Amino acid sequence: MEQLVGTRAVSNSEEEMRRKHECSRERHKSLRARFVYGIIFLVMNLKAWFFRDYGQKILSKFNYIKACGIEGQDCCHTFGVLRVSLGCFIFFFGMFVTTIKTRKLYEARSKWHSEWWTPKFFLLIISAAAPFFFPSKYIQLYGELARIGAGVFLVLQLVSVIEFITWWNNYWMPDKKMKQSCSLGLFMSTIIYIASVCGILVMYFFYGRSLDCSLNIFFITWTVVLLTVMMAISLHSKVNRGLLSSGIMASYLVFLCWSAMRSEPVNEKCNKQNQADGNRDWTTILGFIIAICAIVMATFSTGIDSQSFQFRTNKVEEEDNIPYDYGFFHMVFALGAMYFAMLFISWNLNNSATKWVIDVGWTSTWVKIINEWFAATIYLWKLISPVVRQPKVMDVEGHSVPEPDS
Repeated sequence: MEQLVGTRAVSNSEEEMRRKHECSRERHKSLRARFVYGIIFLVMNLKAWFFRDYGQKILSKFNYIKACGIEGQDCCHTFGVLRVSLGCFIFFFGMFVTTIKTRKLYEARSKWHSEWWTPKFFLLIISAAAPFFFPSKYIQLYGELARIGAGVFLVLQLVSVIEFITWWNNYWMPDKKMKQSCSLGLFMSTIIYIASVCGILVMYFFYGRSLDCSLNIFFITWTVVLLTVMMAISLHSKVNRGLLSSGIMASYLVFLCWSAMRSEPVNEKCNKQNQADGNRDWTTILGFIIAICAIVMATFSTGIDSQSFQFRTNKVEEEDNIPYDYGFFHMVFALGAMYFAMLFISWNLNNSATKWVIDVGWTSTWVKIINEWFAATIYLWKLISPVVRQPKVMDVEGHSVPEPDS
């Protein structure tokens, strides 16, 4: 009997080891797959740029496609971008529909996400080619919807950035009793705030040197006000969040403000940097490539950051759970395709963009400025919401007082 029990124990142990090995192998496949999807996303958006800048010159075959109109005009420039973007959206939205609510690594939908690349390759080709046969009115409608989708993407990205800032703050300053970590966090805060102040001064120098540039002066000054308010609230005794998280957020707001003014049209007198870069020299091309890669990385990081959007914090992690939310990942990439399209056409469906230029125009400027203000609003609410929502108890005299922190 003892020998039989021992044999069963060994058998169960071997089965457990085999199961762990299979889960580990499936997990690695899933983690590798996300990089493949990132490459697909990059290639599709480079294709959109190619169709915008060089499509009509090189792809003369468009003349034979009825939906492309006279001389293929409706398949190049702005409409070319929208058609490629629609193909990218169809592919990732299809992946979203087929992988949503996947929970376990051994599910068929998990294998569809991580394997089966040959049928997915054909699906990608069909998705990329189909929009070039759609009538232009449908492409115009997609362009209008893409504005909304791009806005949703910006909100998701913003939440992900704020959660990252919170994580970074907790990483550098995990415990107030650990003097070494706090001093290092204080040092980092000082460096970040100095960099933010330098950024403000540089923006005043390049974009607000004259009273004629009153709009730019307003943008920069309001950014200074937001930074001051964030710092004051962070240091308030009831909030007491320190300077690190508000410093990181301050640098992010300065970057958004600078990016917004960089997006102002080239022929504006208050944007001397853009005028100097008006020719397509190596700096313009390098800046364009860096912008493309940065947006792809931002989309990728937001896609794998589904934990920032989970409302249930008591979820138990098991060995055979998927490492990231597949459905959310593909949804972010689908919305990212819409966002990329808006950047290439500067949020203007009647835009005729200059070669090697991305996200330039007054619409782009205001989108970034509103994004900056919205980011500051969400962050400020994140600071004060624990104080506002703090439950109150009645003292012995019947007065309402805040309940002490546990």
